[in-house]
Formats: sequence, C-alpha cells, structure tokens
Amino acid sequence: MKILVVNAGSSSLKCWYHDLTGDALDAPPAQPLWSKHVDWDEKTDIDAAVATVLESLPGPVELAGHRIVHGGKFRGATMLTSEVRAAITEETAIAPAHNRIALKAVDILQRRFGPGLKQIAVFDTGFHATMPPEAYVYPGPYSWFEAGIRRYGFHGISHRYAARRAAQLLGGGSSGLRIITCHLGSGASLAAVRGGKSIDTTMGFTPLEGLMMGSRSGSVDPGILIYLLRQHHYTADQLEEILYQQSGLLGISGISSDMREILAAIERHDPRAQLAFDIYLHRLLREIGSMLAVLGGADALVFTGGVGENCAPLRDRAAEQLQFLPNLRVLVIHAEEEWEIARQCYELQTGAVPT
Repeated sequence: MKILVVNAGSSSLKCWYHDLTGDALDAPPAQPLWSKHVDWDEKTDIDAAVATVLESLPGPVELAGHRIVHGGKFRGATMLTSEVRAAITEETAIAPAHNRIALKAVDILQRRFGPGLKQIAVFDTGFHATMPPEAYVYPGPYSWFEAGIRRYGFHGISHRYAARRAAQLLGGGSSGLRIITCHLGSGASLAAVRGGKSIDTTMGFTPLEGLMMGSRSGSVDPGILIYLLRQHHYTADQLEEILYQQSGLLGISGISSDMREILAAIERHDPRAQLAFDIYLHRLLREIGSMLAVLGGADALVFTGGVGENCAPLRDRAAEQLQFLPNLRVLVIHAEEEWEIARQCYELQTGAVPT
C-alpha cells in the first residue's frame, strides 16, 4: 500500500512515503522510500510550500494519512469524508495553530491527486481517550463538561509510539509497565501510560495547558487573564497572541523559542536565557512528579521530540533530580509520528492489527 503521510504542524511540514505491507509493521520503524521536512512560520505560503515538496514525490499515492491535532469526538483513525472534515473544522477554535493548517493540506492533496485519493485522519487526541473521568473533567461547573469543555490531551500519536517502543526496548509487552513519556518540542506535553494506555496527560482542552513550551506559556493562573482583561483592557485576540506566540522560552529569554539558541545564550552568560532554562526544567520536573503520583511510580521515563532527544543538559538535570527512583530507566526514543500515522492508516484500510 503506497502511503503518503502529511504532518502539517504549527512550525513545520513533514512528509513521509512508503509502500507498506503487513510484514513492515514490526519495530524498529522501516526507513521511508522518501521524506521531506520543511520549517515554516505564519508568513509562509502554505500552498506553495506543500506543492514544492510534492514535486519530488517518487511514486504514486494510494492513501494519504494526516496528523490532525484535535479530533473532538473522534478517537481512532477515520476516513476523511466531508462530514468528518466539517467536524474537524469545528474544533479549529480549540487548536487554532494546527487544525486549520492540517485541513489546508488535505485540500491541497485532494486537488493534486484528484477526488479518488483516499485520505485518513489520525488524531493526536485519540490516544488519550482512555483517560478516566477524574483526569479529563475540569473542576468548574458540570455544565462545562456537558458543553464539551473537558481535557482532551494532545501529542497522542507521539506518546503512543514512544510508549510502545519503550516497552519493546525494555524486553516485553506493555502489560503492567508504568511509563512517563515526555514529548518535548516546540510544543511539549507528558503522558502517564499504564499497560500501553494513557491515564493522564499535561495538555487539556487546548494545546496550551501544562508545560512551558517554546513560545507557549503552558499553565498559568487564570486570574492573571481576568486581571489583564479588566485592568489593562486586553482583547481575547491579544491574549491568544501572547499565550501562544510571545510566552514560554521566547517570552522569558527575549531571545528565541528554540532551545538550541537558549543554550548558546547561556554559554554567553545571559541571565534571562538561564532563567528560561531553569523555569522550563522546574516545570518539567513538577509535571513528572504529578505523573509519578498518578501512576504510583514508574518503570521508565522516555524523552522524545526535538528538545527531548537533543537537549542532553535538560535530560541530565532531570535524571539527576530523579535519582531517588533507583529502578527508573531513562530512555531517549526518536519521534516517529509519521510511522505511527502510517501504521494506523494501514490498520484502518486493511483491518490488520499491527504489533
């Protein structure tokens, strides 16, 4: 099955192509026949960027799989019918930096390959559908929950792959294993995984809750927002811009949302860069502690994503702080979101149950 995976995110486009068979689904992941990675920002012409990438595609496409950040009511991989696309559009207000771009990529591929192309949505929220009510219901009025305001969790494609791969590396199935997966990139979240299922995560109703991120604030006292609305007359659009684009590493350091540039500034003894790193580490450790408590301990702590895989100082400091857990295994696992999307697309299309 010739599968094209399109992972159109808030800061990059990743495309992955392979001719999959059932035998290819075993770990470690198969190397793609072709792949492309393009960084972009809010000024990028998305139509032109996707078209340029597709020009070098080496073969025909039978099926396209898309990472969709917010799936709302959808849990498993789902064929992208007009009804499904309309439902995903409704969730754009919750994940404004992601769903809109992903749906644009869906439209571009439909125009490029014609109406006969089968397209499948794989949802970042899907993995967290196993969370219990005490983890996903907010402690506001119950009418919030009835209106769909609840914790969904994100980065589920990455968390699912990282947890499964960790179980394989630890020498067996996932049954009984307690794993904390740390997806740390421009966005960042943790998941508490027991027996291969997510039981808690740090992101919630939107991808803004939880950890400090590259340019996102993570969790802040909601009273701050009320104060800014009342006393400084901020608009909702201004607050959204601040919380998503002007906070996190960028907001504290005043330098960059990129951890590599933060580390370089620390080498130059920049105090705000040092503070940004220290806050990032502190909040990471605090949330790891929460996941430990929910799981009742952990067998493995997994780092994945651009920061998780490449920022050794962050991993070393975190591991040092967790030395009171003598049996905790610390693993670094390369993020394979495209591979995980392809697996789920193959499973939906063929009825196969990959290992």
